[in-house]
Amino acid sequence: MEVLMRNMFQSLAKNQPANKLAKRYGLRLGAARFVAGESINMAIDAVKKLNKEGKVVTLDHLGEFISTEAEAVESAAMCIQTLDAIAEAKAESNLSLKMTSLGLDINRELCMKNMRNILDRAKSYGNFVRIDMEDYGHCQESINIYKELRQEYDNVGIVLQAYLYRTEADIADLNDLHANLRLVKGAYKESPSVAFPEKKDVDENFKKIIKQHLLNGNYAAVATHDEAMVEYAKSVVEEYGIHKDQFEFQMLYGICEDLQDRLVKEGYKVRIYVPYGIDWFGYFMRRLAERPANVWFIVKNFFK
Repeated sequence: MEVLMRNMFQSLAKNQPANKLAKRYGLRLGAARFVAGESINMAIDAVKKLNKEGKVVTLDHLGEFISTEAEAVESAAMCIQTLDAIAEAKAESNLSLKMTSLGLDINRELCMKNMRNILDRAKSYGNFVRIDMEDYGHCQESINIYKELRQEYDNVGIVLQAYLYRTEADIADLNDLHANLRLVKGAYKESPSVAFPEKKDVDENFKKIIKQHLLNGNYAAVATHDEAMVEYAKSVVEEYGIHKDQFEFQMLYGICEDLQDRLVKEGYKVRIYVPYGIDWFGYFMRRLAERPANVWFIVKNFFK
């Protein structure tokens, strides 16, 4: 049943008619637990609250299913507006984005122009931008673009996914760039030809790449809600004397808040991924696919 539910939610995440319907009805059916709101003001309010709790943030203006250059330019403008709002509020937050929302599937040069405009604005504020990894079909091009941008900017990072067979080699390939990486298990539905189909294998590879990247001496954002993985990362940094300035834990807005608070009290840097915007549906479906138990929470709160 869990596998069927996961497959259903992953399919819905890519469904454009469902996304349009969700936009019409707004953040209902429990999505507000995982999405900070539809406006930048609501997102900044969430950031300030998290900052008061001792957590830093990465904001993501949600945007999927971009089909025109105008939509890509509008999405890039929202990213810049987000950086402006962070600076104005003096909030402790950087920016995460998806390159498909900036026009990657429409025109690569358009995407690069948008990326450079965003990185220039971030650099003017002394801020940092993280490129989110998407499905496998975008993996190589995302890494190619990251390499190109890394030659010009030192305020950009990328995400790598433990469920892909290729990730260990990608970390080795990016080592010379001293890449700032967010390491995740992965949330997209992929073929067994490119991704580990079994959770236990994904977990083992996640441990492997955490250790690999930390021992390379590069900055690691360990993004997980799995307490076993958190404890593993803590054991690696303790065993090898890795300073807390070289890594952080990252978790999603609205998930495992007790664990977030505990890590803050233990003196670890904890960054919360806070999404906002009207294009929340695909993101929300992927969160349900990752952990179908979230569905029960939503059902209970819906009837309340």
